[in-house]
Amino acid sequence: MQLPFYKYQGTGNDFVMIDNRQHIFDKNDTKRIAFLCDRRFGIGADGLILLENHDTADFKMVYYNADGNESSMCGNGGRCITAFAKYLGIIQDSATFEAIDGLHEATINDAIVSLKMQDVPNIENHNTHVFLNTGSPHHVQLETKLQQVDIKTKGSKIRYGSPYNEAGSNVNFVFKNSNDNFSVRTYERGVEDETLSCGTGVTAVALAMHYIGETEKNTIALQTQGGLLNVSFEKAENGYKNIWLIGPATQVFKGEIND
Repeated sequence: MQLPFYKYQGTGNDFVMIDNRQHIFDKNDTKRIAFLCDRRFGIGADGLILLENHDTADFKMVYYNADGNESSMCGNGGRCITAFAKYLGIIQDSATFEAIDGLHEATINDAIVSLKMQDVPNIENHNTHVFLNTGSPHHVQLETKLQQVDIKTKGSKIRYGSPYNEAGSNVNFVFKNSNDNFSVRTYERGVEDETLSCGTGVTAVALAMHYIGETEKNTIALQTQGGLLNVSFEKAENGYKNIWLIGPATQVFKGEIND
């Protein structure tokens, strides 16, 4: 069987996209998902995303990590599937879709996709780091020499260590460039390596930096290894609300793979 697919990327965070409105894909086949995401034997991606029908929203997003397991929310994936939905003619310049963490709004302006994230009511400020959930769990810590950090080794140690253990957390290492500009490198749970960008990660970094007083701005620029993202937000009585993740989302190629 020939499986049609599309490849998208958002600041280097790349995804295999499949139009699954006709239920052509077996969602329980984790080995197949991992194969499609494999960069040597398959297509290659940080994750696989299925676009499906939804009764009330424009579409549904089902996201799998590169290891084949369904995962928590993926911000860059949410932006990419919005661009994919426009390409398929499902939407025009705005969308409402359901992801694993609930409903999301999104808008498209040329190649820039803005995705509204869920409110974040709780942030934990520890001595060495900040922990919060922006649709996925994120550990955030400042580094003085960001480019010298061995992200895979250091990130893995934190991801599997206490208090996260097997359930794990994504891990973000941050350097402050200016009051409203931060560089970020992320170790992603499920990929089990550094990715060029992480949407829920940069969202977590922006909120964490505001929370601990590293910035008073409510629009933050985040420099990832794969490009520039912006996050805007409002301070709420508890935590943050009206959170938007903003950046490019691009179709790289499309094709068919022997299945």
